[in-house]
Amino acid sequence: MGEDAAASERSRGTGDGEDSPDVPNRSRDPPSRRRAFEVALDRTVAHNRFTIAVVFPTVGAISLLASAEGLLPAPLAFNPLLILLGVLVMRLPLVGGLLELVDRRATLALCVLVAYSYAVEFVGVTTGLPYGDFSYGVALGPMVGDIPLALPLLFVPLVLNSYLLVTLLLGARARHPLLRIGGVVAAVVAVDLVLDPAAVALGFWQYESGAYYGVPLSNYAGWLLSAVVATLLVDLAFDRRALRDRVRECPYVLDDMVSFVLLWGVVNAVYGAWIPVAIAGAFALALLQLDRFDFDVRPNLGVPWG
Repeated sequence: MGEDAAASERSRGTGDGEDSPDVPNRSRDPPSRRRAFEVALDRTVAHNRFTIAVVFPTVGAISLLASAEGLLPAPLAFNPLLILLGVLVMRLPLVGGLLELVDRRATLALCVLVAYSYAVEFVGVTTGLPYGDFSYGVALGPMVGDIPLALPLLFVPLVLNSYLLVTLLLGARARHPLLRIGGVVAAVVAVDLVLDPAAVALGFWQYESGAYYGVPLSNYAGWLLSAVVATLLVDLAFDRRALRDRVRECPYVLDDMVSFVLLWGVVNAVYGAWIPVAIAGAFALALLQLDRFDFDVRPNLGVPWG
């Protein structure tokens, strides 16, 4: 995996879609300024992989745990701007990996997904459906009507990461819609089986009661519904052949999933939530199988190597 940025620039778009010859050709070069931005972002992420995918989530886990335990002064404890900065940095590999595939169709589908995430969260906060009665205990950036303004930044990447991971794991079997959609939905729900217990332990949000580390089982019925809708929208957004090829040839595109495993796996371990730790471990094994944990740290050290 230690490829430099050039390795992730070999195939800027591929031919027609996997399932239909009518999918528009995506191989045309984007406008020059967009292309320049894509290349610059690609190189930045490729040369700072270890910092983004390992250092940031490790520092994030330590700072969140210190905040929850009252070890940080008020200006730093659960500072919403620092939280959002960390999230933004850890999302860079996903953005850099997929940006070149975002055309008008993908933009439209992702905008619908963003709108859906706001709508379902509003219903959840005001009615308790479909996730169960809950409230936020920590401001995750600016809040609008008790909903984080940055909510899509927190939710949509979880679905995209799950989609990419399952696509790689299934290989040729990803052509079968039931396997592909079902696998991604299961992965999204598994992601929340890791995320929610850690978030509740930190005080990010709280439920009235819950059998699974303070999380009600009804929450996962809600996540199942949201995962189905979100997965279908992502499935419509991208040309699957182009997406598959980009994921295979971009060494860092799943680094955000690496960050997820490290950050939330550590938090769950500290609080003794061993089932979420085991699920995070399963994600780690999947990433290892796909050769997505092997970082070349040399560019981060600034040391000349022969």
